Formats: sequence, C-alpha cells, structure tokens
Amino acid sequence: MNFVAKYFLIILSSIVLFSGCVYQANISQGNFIEAEDIDQIEIGMTKNQIRFLLGTPMIDDPFNEDRWDYIYYLKVGRDNAIFKKWISLTFENNQVTEISDDRELNSNL
Repeated sequence: MNFVAKYFLIILSSIVLFSGCVYQANISQGNFIEAEDIDQIEIGMTKNQIRFLLGTPMIDDPFNEDRWDYIYYLKVGRDNAIFKKWISLTFENNQVTEISDDRELNSNL
C-alpha cells in the first residue's frame, strides 16, 4: 500500500472509532426538589415562605392562583434514565392547606 492509502485508512478508521464516543449531556429542567425541602413544608405556611424555600413555581396556573406546582425532570445522558419529581401545593387565604407529591408513587426519591 502506498502512503496515501495508508493515511486514508488510518483517518477513516479513526473517524469510525471515535464516532461512537459522543458525549450526551444530562438534561435537567424545572425546580430542583430535594426531599429535605419537601419535609420542611408545613400546613399553614405562607406563599412567601414557600417561595423562599422552593423558589418560584414551575407552573403558574392563571385560572387557579391558589395552586402551585413544582416539577423537576432529569434525563441522564447515555443511560436514558429519567427521573421525575413533582409537588403540588394548595393555598387558602395565602396559607398552605394541602400538600401533594409523588413520594408514594416513586421510590427513587
């Protein structure tokens, strides 16, 4: 084989070899929710206290201002593993009256 053919073969082999080594980033969306933060929420807390603890809600329902939904979604790069967490808070007179989350449904929390 001449020099050009060897050079071409090496480059072609390198391209094929390294094309399978593509980095896939983790995709994180929403409010990062930790179990410790959820455990700190109590019935009777105000909207300002909740906003300080969890941040601004991910979903702001214009038809129901007394319900805040916090959602966290993580897709891990090459594994394609998906983790979801959500918590929904219901307010009455600016105080938490109901707390709903997916801890009973998902044991990965």
